[in-house]
Amino acid sequence: MKTVKISLNSIDAVKSFVNTVTKYDSDFDLVSGRYVIDAKSIMGIFSLDLSKPIELNIHSEDDVDAILESLKPYLI
Repeated sequence: MKTVKISLNSIDAVKSFVNTVTKYDSDFDLVSGRYVIDAKSIMGIFSLDLSKPIELNIHSEDDVDAILESLKPYLI
């Protein structure tokens, strides 16, 4: 598992982020405080406090570098 910090500061950023992560078969979790949300759930993401950075847990055994490359616009 790899953990990175991301920022989703607009509705368009959330939409494009969800489109990006749904391309992968891996599981992605967003952690904000005590809440853990499936990163592929656009409704779940909007239930989080998006004004602060969010932790993204990537549950993937392979090709984490390619995933991180595609998520580069959101990384902090």
